[in-house]
Amino acid sequence: MQIDARGMHYRQLNELVRQAADAGETHFELINVNGQRYIGSGIHQKITIEIKGVPGNDLASFMDGPEKIVVWGNGQDAIGNTMNSGTVVVHGSAGDVIGYGMRGGQIFIRGDVGYRVGIHMKEYRRQVPVLVIGGTAGDFLGEYMAGGMMFLLGLNCRDGQPLAGDYLGTGMHGGVIYLRGKVDPFYLGKEVAIRELDEQDENNIATYVGRFCREFGLDYDEVRRKEFCKLIPVSSRPYGRLYVY
Repeated sequence: MQIDARGMHYRQLNELVRQAADAGETHFELINVNGQRYIGSGIHQKITIEIKGVPGNDLASFMDGPEKIVVWGNGQDAIGNTMNSGTVVVHGSAGDVIGYGMRGGQIFIRGDVGYRVGIHMKEYRRQVPVLVIGGTAGDFLGEYMAGGMMFLLGLNCRDGQPLAGDYLGTGMHGGVIYLRGKVDPFYLGKEVAIRELDEQDENNIATYVGRFCREFGLDYDEVRRKEFCKLIPVSSRPYGRLYVY
């Protein structure tokens, strides 16, 4: 089903999608999207949404039903906010606080992302959120991260350009961040440390970076030519001493 979103209020657009999903429609193509928010939210059916244009904030927020959302362009802030399941694929770059509180599902972003990406990501039993970023990230990547996996590939890094901004992993107390290339410890939060990969890490990279490459038509072997390392927390309660009397 194709919906032309030109000039349409976000509430009207989302209501049209929900009504069609309730009636049994499973595939949507939204064209001329220009900043409409909350696309993919509040839907419990197993549907696929393709977006031509730039969706607004909170794309796929609380997503728990749709199987896949594909954005053929850039995305704005808070993609995957508290996302629970499904897959989001963005063929461009995205804004700030991507994957905020994300507790399940997978997000693949071809380009760069902004600030505070992956903040408060968490996992529970089999629910392990995954966020793969093809480009670079701004400050506070993985801030207060409590679980899940994040991959930062830096595929478009210029010589001398850092993979991420300041305070990388600040307050992180769970999960793992995989970095393709080296990171100056100057950029790291005090709660994290860089470690070498083990066999499980290699499997994680093969699985999720491999899928990233398939989604965007990239050569996995070429991507893996550059060495990866991992960033993990050194404490499960980095600020616990602040609350002890």
